[in-house]
Amino acid sequence: MFQLDENFLKDLGLEELPAEEKKAFLQHIYQELELRVGTRLAEGLDDKQLLEFESLINRDEDKVRAWLESNVPGYEQQPDLQQLAANTRLDINDVSLLAE
Repeated sequence: MFQLDENFLKDLGLEELPAEEKKAFLQHIYQELELRVGTRLAEGLDDKQLLEFESLINRDEDKVRAWLESNVPGYEQQPDLQQLAANTRLDINDVSLLAE
C-alpha cells in the first residue's frame, strides 16, 4: 500500500513541486479516493438507504457506525476502505473516514 505523503510524490517524480501545488495534488488524490470508496460502498444500496447515509453528513459517530453495520455488513473488511485508511493514516473506525 502507499501513503499520501512526500514519499508518494517523490515516487511520482513530483518532489520538486511547490508546497502549495503538492498540497493541492494530495488533496485531489484524497478526494478521488473518497469518491471511489463511497461509490463502492454505495453499490447495492437502494435509494432510501442512500438518502439515509447522506443524512449522516454531520458525522455523528454512533449514527454513522449503526447505519454502516445495518446496511453494509462487514464494511470494515472492504479493501477500498482499508486502503483509504492506510493512505490517510486514519484508523479504520475514525468517524471522518467512515462518513466518507
